[in-house]
Amino acid sequence: TPQTVKDLERLFGKEVAFLVDGVTKLSKINFSSRQEREAENFRKMLVAMSRDIRVLLVKLCDRVDNMRTLEFMKPDSQERIARETTEIFAPLAGRLGIHRFKTELEDLSFRYLEPDAFQNLARLMGETKPARDQFTREMCDLLRKQLHDHGFAGDVSGRTKHLYSIQRQMLQLHVDFDQLRDLVAFRVVMESVADCYGVMGAIHSRYTPVPGRIKDYIALPKPNMYQSLHTTVIGPRRERVEVQIRTKDMDRVADEGIAAHWVYKERISGGADPKLVQRFAWLRDLMEFQRDIQDAAEFLDSIKVDLFQDEVYAFTPKGDVRVFPRGATAIDFAYAIHTEIGHHSSGTRVNGTVASLRHKLRNGDVIEMLTSPDQRPKKDWLEFAATSRARNRIRAYLRNDERERSLKLGRELLEKELHDHGISLQRFMKDEAELRRALEAFEVPSIQDLFVSVGYGKVAPASVTRTLTRASEDDDEPKPAASLREGRIEHFVRRITGRDAQGLKVSEIDDILVRYARCCNPLPGDEIVGFITRGRGITVHRRDCTKAFEADPDRRISVIWDSRVKANRSVQLKVLTANRPGVLASMGQAFSEQDINLSAVSSRAVEDGRSINIFTFPCSDLTQLKVVMRALRKVQGVYSVERV
Repeated sequence: TPQTVKDLERLFGKEVAFLVDGVTKLSKINFSSRQEREAENFRKMLVAMSRDIRVLLVKLCDRVDNMRTLEFMKPDSQERIARETTEIFAPLAGRLGIHRFKTELEDLSFRYLEPDAFQNLARLMGETKPARDQFTREMCDLLRKQLHDHGFAGDVSGRTKHLYSIQRQMLQLHVDFDQLRDLVAFRVVMESVADCYGVMGAIHSRYTPVPGRIKDYIALPKPNMYQSLHTTVIGPRRERVEVQIRTKDMDRVADEGIAAHWVYKERISGGADPKLVQRFAWLRDLMEFQRDIQDAAEFLDSIKVDLFQDEVYAFTPKGDVRVFPRGATAIDFAYAIHTEIGHHSSGTRVNGTVASLRHKLRNGDVIEMLTSPDQRPKKDWLEFAATSRARNRIRAYLRNDERERSLKLGRELLEKELHDHGISLQRFMKDEAELRRALEAFEVPSIQDLFVSVGYGKVAPASVTRTLTRASEDDDEPKPAASLREGRIEHFVRRITGRDAQGLKVSEIDDILVRYARCCNPLPGDEIVGFITRGRGITVHRRDCTKAFEADPDRRISVIWDSRVKANRSVQLKVLTANRPGVLASMGQAFSEQDINLSAVSSRAVEDGRSINIFTFPCSDLTQLKVVMRALRKVQGVYSVERV
């Protein structure tokens, strides 16, 4: 609409204007994709929500109204809006405890996302409604009688589960509709908490409870403030019956969520009980994520992961309860306590027993994190970290670490390349005109960013050299400006320290910026050469590798092994032998005598009574490999041994 926020302030006041602006989509900005637009609109709502959570309540009401009139939209718009509702707004309603919004949004989305399944399930529910209503009346009467016999007075009712939850249950259990037995949930509303526990005992005295299906959300409320006792019993006709027992206040919160607790204060926007706001820790986490994550896809994925979750309750050694999504691991627990504890976690004790960081949390686990000052986050932690908080902290650390490594590596590569062409890196960094020209040529804001680009392989060192050299009128050969040329003292120092002859030192293990080519599996002791790979740092090949010379010569760099290297890299040997009994066993003995544990062995017969055998094993360096090859050549029946 043409109306502005100022127009709303004039007509309705600042408070109403703020709430409306918080749920208004960004329309005057051009985004590169629909996903980016969705992310930024949601980000804007989060910022407004941090000041007044009623922004979110208004947005949910708006979304419910939109979904009720979705039939008038085009099919592609229906699917897009319904999917967004299922993935974000229905879970948001659930996290705020507003059950009636959540169920309506889920059912309306289900109707447009899976119309055939929706119509089929609606038809089946309609056909079975008379029998289900009859069972509901009978069970309510039996529960009322049981309460009366034990001296309790409470409201008993039964409600049919909504269509989307039934569909999801069928998919999770891999069953058909006629195999479902608990389509109705029964609710008992009492006056006091003590009566709730008493009623549960009364019901269990008549009906057998199903083991593992008793849940106490009164003692351990859900993050959305939901409180209730849940039990599943074997009722009449041997049917499973789910019963929820709670007080009147709990029943109101179960239906209305945070809205039931809202305290409107005169002339104070967003007047909520501070203790209530503290209960919604996940809202604070969402605010942290929107500040930390710039990528639109990553931001929306984090939101969806954190909203779609069943809870698991774990405890600190001091007895403090922490709530996690089902599937969370010990590393998620560590980052929930503190980022530094997560960064330095080396293991955990679960209920007093040492376990790995991959341990999946279970209800009631007491978790104690073990830390080490030398431990750092690893990329494979992302494979088992489940919460957005943990994943984002790990990614942030890895990104920063990658940048630091890129900067160090890039500086070393560029310094060597410039030196080879008589250019001093120090003089280049101090020459403002030449530095500005180079930064503009490679579209980077600073010399540090240029180092990072070189280290990460986005910029070849040779291209920087070409930018800094130019041909003169007297000489066609490009040369650097006089102000950049290396001085005699600097050149002398490089020769004395040996930095002239040495290449870049590489260590034994793959990391973010230095990788070892799988085509030739270089070992310490091999003559090696490095290639700067775009976006991946340096790839190290054996100097005699055929693939090494297929790369751009400009990206070839000199590398040497670090003298402190202690590798344990996987290598393969191809052994041609006679195809007769005992040869394979003799070769295995040769490996055993060298204290080598084989990782894999493959053998196949070929013509002329021969056999080709491939052995894969870890090897420390070229010296050990040569010893193994000599031992294999001495085995009777072995014709040739060669490295793959």
